[in-house]
Amino acid sequence: MSVDRVFKPNQAVALDDQAQAAHFYIANTSSGNTPLLPLGALLLAGSLGSPALAQPATGDAAGTLPAVTVRDSAASDGATHSKTQLRATRTEIGKGDQALRDIPQSVTVMTEKLMSDRNLDDFREVLRTTAGVSFQAGETGEEDVRLRGFSLGTAGDIYRDGLRDAPLIERDTFNDDRVEIIKGSASMLFGKGSTGGVVNQVSKQPFLMTQHEASATLGNGNEKRVQGDFNWQTGPDAALRLNLMAHDADNWGARQRKLGIAPTVRWGIGTRDEFSVGFYHLQVDGRANYNHPWFIRDGRIVPTLPARNFYGLDSDKQNSTSTYLTLGHTHRFDDGGQLKTQLRHGRYERDLWASAIRFGTTGGAPTTLDNWGPSTFLIRTPKGRIGQSNLTQLQSDYSNTFRWGGREHKLIAGVDLYVDDARRNNNFAGPASGLNTTVGTPHNGDWRADTRGDPVYNTFNARNLGLYVQDTVAMTDALKLVAGLRLDHFKARYDTAASTAANGVVTPGYRFDKSESLWSPRVGLLFQPSETQSYYVSYGTSYNTSGDAYQFTPASPGNALANTPAEKSRNLEIGGKWDVFDQRLSLGAALFYSEKYNERNLDPDSAAQQYLLSGKRHAAGVEFNAAGRITPAWELFWNHTFIPSARIDQSNQVLAAGGGGAQVQGDRPGLTPRHSGSLWTTYRVNPKLRLGLGANYRGSQNPEGNRAVKAAGFVTVDVMAEYTLTEMTTLKLNVSNLTDKLYADTLYRGFYGPGQPRRVQLTLKHLF
Repeated sequence: MSVDRVFKPNQAVALDDQAQAAHFYIANTSSGNTPLLPLGALLLAGSLGSPALAQPATGDAAGTLPAVTVRDSAASDGATHSKTQLRATRTEIGKGDQALRDIPQSVTVMTEKLMSDRNLDDFREVLRTTAGVSFQAGETGEEDVRLRGFSLGTAGDIYRDGLRDAPLIERDTFNDDRVEIIKGSASMLFGKGSTGGVVNQVSKQPFLMTQHEASATLGNGNEKRVQGDFNWQTGPDAALRLNLMAHDADNWGARQRKLGIAPTVRWGIGTRDEFSVGFYHLQVDGRANYNHPWFIRDGRIVPTLPARNFYGLDSDKQNSTSTYLTLGHTHRFDDGGQLKTQLRHGRYERDLWASAIRFGTTGGAPTTLDNWGPSTFLIRTPKGRIGQSNLTQLQSDYSNTFRWGGREHKLIAGVDLYVDDARRNNNFAGPASGLNTTVGTPHNGDWRADTRGDPVYNTFNARNLGLYVQDTVAMTDALKLVAGLRLDHFKARYDTAASTAANGVVTPGYRFDKSESLWSPRVGLLFQPSETQSYYVSYGTSYNTSGDAYQFTPASPGNALANTPAEKSRNLEIGGKWDVFDQRLSLGAALFYSEKYNERNLDPDSAAQQYLLSGKRHAAGVEFNAAGRITPAWELFWNHTFIPSARIDQSNQVLAAGGGGAQVQGDRPGLTPRHSGSLWTTYRVNPKLRLGLGANYRGSQNPEGNRAVKAAGFVTVDVMAEYTLTEMTTLKLNVSNLTDKLYADTLYRGFYGPGQPRRVQLTLKHLF
């Protein structure tokens, strides 16, 4: 085993080295069991963000350490800086382990420390703290996520460990080492996907040290959460990691219960052949929230009903389950090349039965902003969906660096295959209950039995085979050319079930088949005059097939969606990345132009039954990122997106009478605010106390499909105080939405989802 670095006797350890040494495997003993650093001080300091990170190491009074040798396997054994820093320097979102400065696109990385500091337990909250993200109101909050104004393909652009995650499920961050967001077109890397970008969840991996962490959280809304992260070194090159989570919150009626388990075993870590087996199970029992019909005044949504109020039935439910097994193998060649292969099979289920709330009449007249009150009648309309998906994926990626033609080449190439067998019924609501309520009686305890019976499913079967190759060529010491190409072959079949009308007329089901091959290029130029500067220009494409897992829902034989070619997009980006303050803080800035140039639109000449690629829209703006330490005691994370220009350039939508209705040519697209972003900063006041302050903000925006209505922009403030009780234990207080601001967060035609009310949480964390 080669040596990565050596810490010598009487050598003071720098701040970043403390965290690195604390998490790396210590190989200065002959036994299989590795000792902790003296008193475990650095290990605990790195995990807790304790005073050791703001002062010299505590090996002795002089702040020195005895000699320790660090094996090179540590860099890949999963124990990264993610737990100890807001700043990330490397990622695998670009296929293979790469420095962020070598990726010619904007990349935002939400580390485990950032998620822990802000108590971002729900994956939706992670997305909400990402610049450029907005939400269409839906069941999961990920029903339709927008990035830079473009849909993430009904959650089809959310990945885990580089493999496509199932759509329309609930997610939790208990097993996330970090969340990576690459902005702009990325089909060369991932295949079919969004114009706006891709989100990748990175799972926690076993590493070569025995280290455990447990936490418990209590919060308002009767929230109780316990979480454990346990890692055992089981041999010289083997480890087992187990992550557990249980969560129970009443949420003032919008109940949520979660249970998660994720064990992973790795062996051969850092050797020629490394293997891993990981299992993941997450069960979420909750309730969807369709509780906030809107009032409009002067074209603006006026939020009225308190965010805490839940007006659905106690029998409402949104239950989802994700269960999958992942097998991994990494082979390291003698010439420095690496072949990484993953095989995953999973089953994903969702059962939604909800109450969509709308205002009734008041005194026989429509309810308005002027006459509503506690006695205002609310109508509960049932809404139901159910679905199951079995997803199998195989992915193999090769990477190597070699010299050819007198130049250095960094090659990545790979093949991936996914098979998706899904069954869905998106109209599984059953009859109305008649159990209506009033504004003054939220969560009144009404309940009804689920008498919907057995669902009748439509089936969706899709297969995709992708091949890609990318080369980064060093033209000079400072200039690098990036060029890549991918080929995908997609094939899908959709079968609709037969239906019987009330008069007994049977409508037969239909079958639609789709098959096409698509090319995705990517080119970029990097100029890196020093280790602290990187400038780039890049061009990439993306596409969305008409046969995806959610939109492939034909209504009749005349619907030609199955025969519509893929939507296509392109993204041009110019930017720079810098490391400042002795490389403690990373900065990034980019100008981008994203265009979807053959967007699907309904064809009004065929009774809205045929789709044509007749639309075009664009978004152009600038993005800023900052993450790291300004001083040893002061940390910062900031990301901001400004989109001054966004427009529907071409559309066959016709302006509705009165000027309302869907956006038409010349309009700004819905869910595309001009400004959006998130700020988080912490300061260590003294060796025991650390304080944090954050803000999330988003400008005004239209709902998709409603040009005459806007939601106001908003800013919410979060605060945190963390106190180190002992070297091993901390107590942390979080207050989110400090001012309890009521605002429209997610938007749909006719209703909105409010942002979460003020939430107070107290977390006790212990390491051992």
